[in-house]
Amino acid sequence: MKPHTGLLLLALAGPAAAQPSGFFPTVGRIERKDPRLDDLLAKDTFIEKVSGGFDWAEGPVWDPVARHLLLSDIPKNTVWKWTEEKGAEVFLKPSGYTGKEPFGGREPGSNGLAFDREGRLVLCQHGDRRIVRIEKDGKQTILADRYQGKRLNSPNDLVYSSAGDLYFTDPPYGLPKQADDPGKELDFQGVYRLTPKGELTLLTKELSRPNGIGLSPDEKTLYVANSDLKRPVWMAYPLKPDGTIGEGRVFFDATKLLGVRNLGVPDGLKVDAKGNLFATGPGGVLVLAPDGTHLGTIRTGGLTANCAWGERRFLYIAADKTLCRVLTRTGPPPR
Repeated sequence: MKPHTGLLLLALAGPAAAQPSGFFPTVGRIERKDPRLDDLLAKDTFIEKVSGGFDWAEGPVWDPVARHLLLSDIPKNTVWKWTEEKGAEVFLKPSGYTGKEPFGGREPGSNGLAFDREGRLVLCQHGDRRIVRIEKDGKQTILADRYQGKRLNSPNDLVYSSAGDLYFTDPPYGLPKQADDPGKELDFQGVYRLTPKGELTLLTKELSRPNGIGLSPDEKTLYVANSDLKRPVWMAYPLKPDGTIGEGRVFFDATKLLGVRNLGVPDGLKVDAKGNLFATGPGGVLVLAPDGTHLGTIRTGGLTANCAWGERRFLYIAADKTLCRVLTRTGPPPR
């Protein structure tokens, strides 16, 4: 298959390096399990590797104003800015751990990234165990760092509702010893809602490793990935009018997909305008219909962490040490 014309630059030697000219190489393949996938991904579409050299790429988000992609490199404590013209450049360092002492764990940096209604960048910071917002003057405002007086574990992923409510997950992955870390103050892993007024509510603590999070187009369902080998599921929770959730149900169970051929567990996710989930997990990005049917998998060829909608209906994918993308026939819900 021929690459798209007009895609000019390639980052090969490292995140900050860009190839002067040439097309992006293709990687992986699209696995089709249901004809409905053709409505979302054309039969002749392919996966492009647009950048590489990261330690562990995570939390991508597209900036529609500046027209660039931001993504976290957690071990490097860095947020990178990627454009077709220049490849990847350092955008923010440190991104998730600002302490003076060396960080003892593997994941000090930021993870999930999002923009609020005013276009300000919001980061889940592993090492500092909080969620912060970068103001227009560059200063950081702490939005959440404690629940009932106890420090959060390490906020992982987040999503805004149209009303400005921030939903986020808080597993222990950013703690140096994770669940066994002596500095862990909460005896659970939570899913939270933060209102525009700063009110923090625990929605559920039933998940062992809450990770990726997303909202249905009508904002009546909250999806949460559980990145646990013992229970690798995506949950669906009905959202009540007051912003809290009802009893959850298993939306999709990935237990049978686990294995050497399908590296990974349920991780990040994004929802399209028709309610389909693009959920990173075993094998790559699983495409799940609103009824929970597995339509197919965007197989990146390695561990796959998260994804983000970009311009021109591209889905950008953070896959281990690389940034990939796929041209789709769909796109994000309007917010």
